[in-house]
Amino acid sequence: MQRSLLALALGAAITLPLATFAQQPPQQPLGSAPPVPGWQQGRPDSQAASPLAPNAPKLTVTPLDQVPVGRLTLPAGFRAEVYASGMPGARMMAVGANGTLFIGTRTIGRVYAVSMEGGQRRVRTIASGLNQPNGIAFRDGALYVIAINKVLRFDGIEGKLDAPGTPVDLTAAFALPTEEHHGWKFTTFGPDGKLYMQVGAPCNICSVDENRHAVLLRYNPDGTGREVVARGVRNSVGMAHHPATGQLWFSNNGRDWAGEDEPEDTLGVVQKIGEHFGFPYCHMGSMQDPEIKGRECSEFSQPALRLGAHTAALGMRFYTGDMFPAEYRNSMFIARHGSWNRTQRVGYDVVRVTLDAQGKPTMHPFLGGLLEGNNFLGRPTDVQQLPDGSLLVSDEQMGAIYRITYAR
Repeated sequence: MQRSLLALALGAAITLPLATFAQQPPQQPLGSAPPVPGWQQGRPDSQAASPLAPNAPKLTVTPLDQVPVGRLTLPAGFRAEVYASGMPGARMMAVGANGTLFIGTRTIGRVYAVSMEGGQRRVRTIASGLNQPNGIAFRDGALYVIAINKVLRFDGIEGKLDAPGTPVDLTAAFALPTEEHHGWKFTTFGPDGKLYMQVGAPCNICSVDENRHAVLLRYNPDGTGREVVARGVRNSVGMAHHPATGQLWFSNNGRDWAGEDEPEDTLGVVQKIGEHFGFPYCHMGSMQDPEIKGRECSEFSQPALRLGAHTAALGMRFYTGDMFPAEYRNSMFIARHGSWNRTQRVGYDVVRVTLDAQGKPTMHPFLGGLLEGNNFLGRPTDVQQLPDGSLLVSDEQMGAIYRITYAR
C-alpha cells in the first residue's frame, strides 16, 4: 500500500565555494571533426532520427517550495521530508564521523557539505571546479573525493568546513584513466579497509582493455595495491558490501540502442575476485551483443537480479538501522535514476531488494511518485543511511536530499 506524503521542509543556507581545484577537460585539436557524442555511439542508422537523448541535468537552485517531496509515495508508516536543498546536481553521499553529510556532483563540478549549526542545517560548497567529482567516501576523519582522474583527500575536514585548505593530492598514486565517458566514480570503503571504485567502459559499446576499463577496483587508501575485483562490468555507479557476508554487490547499467526492453540493468555480486560479468560480449547474462562478437554468454558470471531496461540503477546501500521494520534489516535500497533510451520512461524511483535464506534476491517498490505519465519530477541518484536509522535519498534534478523515516 502506498500513500502520498505531506511535505516537510528544513531550511538551509548556502555559502560561496571555498576551495577550487581546476581540472580542465582535453581540448579538441584544431581542424578536426567533432567526435560523435558518447551517448550516440552504437546507435544504428535505422534510429538516426530518434528523438531519444539523455536528460539534461538542472544546474540552478530549485526553490524549496518547488521540491516535489509532497508527491513522493512510500509504504504505510513511512514519511518523507526535505533534509537539505539548494545544491544543484547533488548525487553521491557520504556521512562523516560527526554527522556531516558530504555530497558529490557531476556536471557542476562541486562538493557540498551539510552540517547542523544552531539547530539548523547549513549547506556549504567546500570544493568546486572539479571534473565530475561524483565519488565521495569518508574514513578516519578524512574525506576522499574522486573525480574523473583526480583523487583528493581532505584531512580533518569536519573541523574546517569554512576553510578546507589544500587537500592531499593522491592523483598520481591512483593513476586513473582520463576518459570522461562513464569515467565518473562511485566510491566506498570495504570491511577490509580498502577503497573500492569502478572505471566504466569509455563508450556505449566497444572492445576494452579488461584490466583498465569496465572494471571494479580496490586500492589501499593511499592509492597503492591496485587490484581488479571484477571485469566485464559496463558501468556500475553503485556498490555495497553485505553487512554479514562481506560480499560486494553492485548495480550495472546495460548498453543503449539495442532495444526498448533490453538489455536490462542488473544487480551483481562478486563471488570470486577477478571474475568476468560479460561486457562487451554479453549483457544481462543472456543477451549476446549484436555488434561485438567472439565470446558466449555461457562463459561469464550471471547477474543476481535484473533491474529493468534502461532504469539507470545507481547508488545502493544495505540497510542496517533499527528505525525501519525488522524485515528491512540487511536488505538493499537502490536508486533508479530513470531512463532516457526508452520511449516510455521507467525508473525515477528507489527500490528495495531482499535476500532469502539461499541469498536469492527479490525486488520490491519503495519510493515512487516522481514519474507522472511520461514526465519526471525528480531523479533519485543515491541512498545513504544516517546513524538514527533514517534513510537519505539524493535527487540530482532537484538538487535536494530527502529524509525517509518510519513510525509505528
